[in-house]
Amino acid sequence: MEATQTGSDHSRFVVLGHFTGPHGLKGWIKVFSHTDPRERIFEHDWWIGRPGDWQPIRHHGGRKQGKTLVVQLEGVNTPEQAEAYRDVQIAIPRDRLPEPEEDCWYWADLEGLRVRTLEGVELGRVSHLFETGANDVMVVKGERERLIPFTYGHTVQAVDLEQGSILVDWDPEF
Repeated sequence: MEATQTGSDHSRFVVLGHFTGPHGLKGWIKVFSHTDPRERIFEHDWWIGRPGDWQPIRHHGGRKQGKTLVVQLEGVNTPEQAEAYRDVQIAIPRDRLPEPEEDCWYWADLEGLRVRTLEGVELGRVSHLFETGANDVMVVKGERERLIPFTYGHTVQAVDLEQGSILVDWDPEF
C-alpha cells in the first residue's frame, strides 16, 4: 500500500461516494455513489479516507444489490471489519477523471466558486450541490444560505473556473 496523501493534496481528489455500512456476513459493504450511472464508481481505483488523508485500497466484486450497491474490499471478511468503514469517503485523483464536455462541470470543480448576480451582487460561495430529480441545486453560503437551481443557460448564465466565479440570473432577495 502506498503512503497516505496529506496536506494540500486533498484538492487533487474528487469524492465519488462513501460507505454506508455492512452487507451480509462475509464483509461486503454498502456503497453510496455520486457517479452517473451509480455503478460507474466500480470502474475506478479507489482512495479512501477524508480530505487531506487519502489511502489507496483494492476493491473487487462490486455490484448492484437491489436498490443499493455493494462491494468487497481486500482484507475485509467480516461484518465487524466492514462496520469500521461506515461513512468513510471514496475518492479518486482528479487527474484520472476525463475532461468534462463543453458546458459541463464536475461538482467538485464548482465547490468554492464565488456566485454573483447579473447586477453584480455577491451571494457567497458554492458550499456543495445536490440532485433533486428535476435539476441539480447549488447550496450557496454567504450572509445567508441560498438554494439556487443549477440550470445552465437559464439560472446559471456563466461558469468561469479560471476566475473562480459563477454568474446567475437570480434575485438576491430570494
